[in-house]
Amino acid sequence: MHPILFTIPGIDFHVRSFGVMLAIGFLVGSWLFTKLVERRLADPAKDLARYASLPVWILIGIVIGARLVYVIVEVSKGSPVGHQYLDQPWTMLFVWEGGLVMYGGLFGGMVGGSWYCFTHDIKIPGAMDLGLVAGFVGYGIGRIGCLLVGDDYGSIVPPEFADSVFPLVLHVPNPLPEHSLFGDENAGQVLWATQPWMSLNGFLLAAVGGFLLQRRHYRGQVSLILIVGYAINRSIIEHFRGDTLRGVWFDGKLSTSQLISLVAGSLALAWLVANAKRRDAAPI
Repeated sequence: MHPILFTIPGIDFHVRSFGVMLAIGFLVGSWLFTKLVERRLADPAKDLARYASLPVWILIGIVIGARLVYVIVEVSKGSPVGHQYLDQPWTMLFVWEGGLVMYGGLFGGMVGGSWYCFTHDIKIPGAMDLGLVAGFVGYGIGRIGCLLVGDDYGSIVPPEFADSVFPLVLHVPNPLPEHSLFGDENAGQVLWATQPWMSLNGFLLAAVGGFLLQRRHYRGQVSLILIVGYAINRSIIEHFRGDTLRGVWFDGKLSTSQLISLVAGSLALAWLVANAKRRDAAPI
């Protein structure tokens, strides 16, 4: 675990692994999105420029949405972090320190991307299909940053599974590196490796989405399938999470992400069933 990759001498500026992996994830996802769009345009030289700025607006929506939901959860819980946001509102902007909710980012990215599509005559469902496939690749890379910084960690592994190998479990170092988010109580413990699981989940969903792009029956179908898949997989992974910072509801029965998964996954599944006989796929 390496929360700080290196420090720039002279100005004592810490380059954090979480921010670096988010940046790499965005760049790779943007490049892949451009390639997916390019393959499906009738005249790439003419039309590709309309799509060029779309990833930037998606990123803006992701960061705002992911941070906003995190802040809302922390403030509503009355946690120390929530009190810090109320006492020092400017710290809400410190996204490089961690504290992002995936579902907030997903919905925020949809809003930001949809606004851009609406103002540039781009069909939203088709762009969303390609955007989620590319976005889940970026998500998988970005989640590596969670492992490096110690965010979104798993619960303590039962003794009978403690000798399992990575990426099923991970051994937290003792002492913890400076700025680690694992928490002192987890130093030296064996935890479920939930961060790599979430990375693998992103790569798996991207592979499934890429396979389905060639076989979709209508624009938006791939997006709906990926939302259902993410909702199921994320709910399972949440069962092994050990950090209560994500928020728990109904006496600890559901986490924030599981609650959102239940709603979002059910709506996407209902939409899929309602459009089961639809056949109007287009190149993009």
